[in-house]
Amino acid sequence: MKKEEIVQQLLEEKLISIVRLKNGQYTSKVIDALVQGGIKVLEITSNTPGFEMEIADARKKYPNILIGAGTITNTELALKAIKAGAQFLITPNTNKEVTDKAIKANIPVAMGAFTPTEIANAVVYGADIIKLFPSGQLGISYFKSLKGPFSETKFFAVGGIGMDNLEEWFKAGIDGVGIASTLVKKETSKQEDLGEIVSKAQQFVAFTKKYGRITD
Repeated sequence: MKKEEIVQQLLEEKLISIVRLKNGQYTSKVIDALVQGGIKVLEITSNTPGFEMEIADARKKYPNILIGAGTITNTELALKAIKAGAQFLITPNTNKEVTDKAIKANIPVAMGAFTPTEIANAVVYGADIIKLFPSGQLGISYFKSLKGPFSETKFFAVGGIGMDNLEEWFKAGIDGVGIASTLVKKETSKQEDLGEIVSKAQQFVAFTKKYGRITD
């Protein structure tokens, strides 16, 4: 899939499920549960044990699901993720070197930023999407203020996003969201947890479809 097609799918789906686990033994089962729940875009974070292997395995098992790497804070992690087959990179910080590696590999980057200067720099560096982080602390009014000078910039809200505020973020004009602990807890380790993930994933997908934000 070409870079432009991946970006388009990210913007069409509007929903990224973030997989960040303490016990890497359950990563594949969590991914299975998310896919069963209808999630089509997954981010496996670099601080999940064995994240490279999990990315490679997920790519093979689910060729129709977008699999990216998150918490890519430096070039070393970027190169590991790219080698594993990550289809996109997501960072919590603004780092030109990471963007350079992604551009060379022809994959998109959602780059973490929250000040106007960081956002402007990320755009200049070549970021395809701005990951507004931590969104829960910054708030929707802050995002609305940013949309004035950055009206053409694509934003995903990450951090503190859940069913209780998802509608408000979409109404404010956010282009997409990343869902972390409200969907997948770091401590996930039991069969009951997996069942809850399926159920919650279905709720997030159904809600997003209701607002015409996700494709069938």
